[in-house]
Parts: sequence; C-alpha cells; structure tokens
Amino acid sequence: MADDLCSFAKDIFVIKVPKKSPLVLRMIVLVFAMVCGVYICSICLKQISTHSKAGYLNVQVIQKPCPEPQIEPWEIPYVHYPKPKTYSRAECACNPVRYFAILSMQRSGSGWFETLLNNHTNISSNGEIFSVKVRRSNTSTIVETLDKIYRLDWLSSASKNECTAAVGLKWMLNQGLMQHHADIVEYFNTRGVSVIFLFRRNLLRRMISVLANSYDRDVKLLNGTHKSHVHSPHEAEILANYKPIINATLLIPNLKQVEETTAKALEYFKSTRHIILYYEDVVKNHTSCI
Repeated sequence: MADDLCSFAKDIFVIKVPKKSPLVLRMIVLVFAMVCGVYICSICLKQISTHSKAGYLNVQVIQKPCPEPQIEPWEIPYVHYPKPKTYSRAECACNPVRYFAILSMQRSGSGWFETLLNNHTNISSNGEIFSVKVRRSNTSTIVETLDKIYRLDWLSSASKNECTAAVGLKWMLNQGLMQHHADIVEYFNTRGVSVIFLFRRNLLRRMISVLANSYDRDVKLLNGTHKSHVHSPHEAEILANYKPIINATLLIPNLKQVEETTAKALEYFKSTRHIILYYEDVVKNHTSCI
C-alpha cells in the first residue's frame, strides 16, 4: 500500500513539458531573418545616399581670379571687372575697366570732346543717354540706366564691348543731374565713377551758339536737316552765316545764371573724384586732359 502511495505522489509532481511544434520554430526564425534583412538594407541605403550627396557637394567650379593690375593703391577703387548679362567678355574678362561721366552744358564742346575720346580703340562714351526724359524720371530709373551702361550692356555706335578699357556717358546739367544730385553723387562714389567737368570759359560765345542752334532747329539750314554738331568746315561756314540778335537787357542775368549753375554743380559733386576742363583749353592742347 505504501508503495502505491509513493508512486501516486511521484506521478503528481512529475510535469511533462509539451513538445514545441517545428512549424512555430520555423516561423520565428523566418521573422527574425526578415527583420535582420530589412535593418541591413536600410543601413546600406543610408550609406549609399550619403556617399552620393557627398560626391555632389565636393564638385566645385573655381573661377580663376584676375591678376592684380599694376596700379597705385589709391586707384584700385576706380578699376572694375564688369560682367555683362547679354554677352561674355571672353578673353577680355580680366581687362580692367574704368568708369567716367562727362558733366557739361549744351554748346560747351562736349560733342567734340566725346568724339576725341571715342577715337580711342578701347574707350566708349555713349552720348547723352539722359536726353530721354523717361530715363531720368526718378532715381530708380537713373540707377538702372547707369548700371546697364557700366555693366557694358548698353549697346551704341560708340560701344567697344568686350575689350572696353573705359566706359561712360555725356550728361548735361539740365537732364536730371541737378535734381537728383545727392543720389547720383552717392552712386558715383560707391561705384568708383570719375567725373569730367567740361565747361566753356567764354559764356557769351556759348550763348550765341545756343541761339544759333535753336534757330537752325526750326529753319534746318543744311539741306533741310538740323545738325547740332557739324562735321566739316563747309557745314560750319553755312551755320556761321546766321547772326543771332541778343537781348541786351537779359544778357547779364542770363550769363550770371549760367555761372551760378556751374558753381552749384561743382559744389554738389566736389566729393567725387573729378577733373575740370575748359573747351578753349582742350582746343589749344588735346592732351591737356591726360
């Protein structure tokens, strides 16, 4: 009896572990393998994308800088390397360019003086750009026009384009120059523009020239055409035949007004880099402005 009880007790405390199904084990192994595969693939993809980005970032286009010009240190702000938007300067990209503006009054020899400058193969003086009122209507249009000129994007018969060494324009005092003088002075000083003042010593002769030009604008003495600037002695002789009549009462006030305008312009632009020339002096010596 005792043996039976012991045997019964052993049967009670002996727990048989059930056998696991091989299908479940296979599923666990399969899931584990899939998770590992996805993880490894994600790491590989990240490494590939990182290498590709680094490859693109490392590709740099380095533009060779232009060599320093052999000039005095104080002249460096007045030497430029413009980059036109409408064309490439090509082999002339490193040719330094200087900016200038001829400030003058009508019938002061500015047209003749500009012709002398344009005879140089590398100087472009583009004429009275601001004779068109729209271009001088406000500061924004003035700055926009000046930027186009000094960027070498202004195309005219005087443009030397790629290999221009000096570029500028002719600007009359009554063409928005005096009204917007503060902004223009700031522009000239910021952009390194050199100012050339060209005036006439003999104001009486200038007045006669203004009256004669005004008369010819209506009568058109040269074969029915009006020419502000003649190009031959014969044409000059024809225009010289006209003798204008001067109002003696208004003569002195008119001459004083011209003197005051000239003095005011010199005062407004005294902070710019400038030179003062007179028509009579340049006629006597063409190299006096050098």
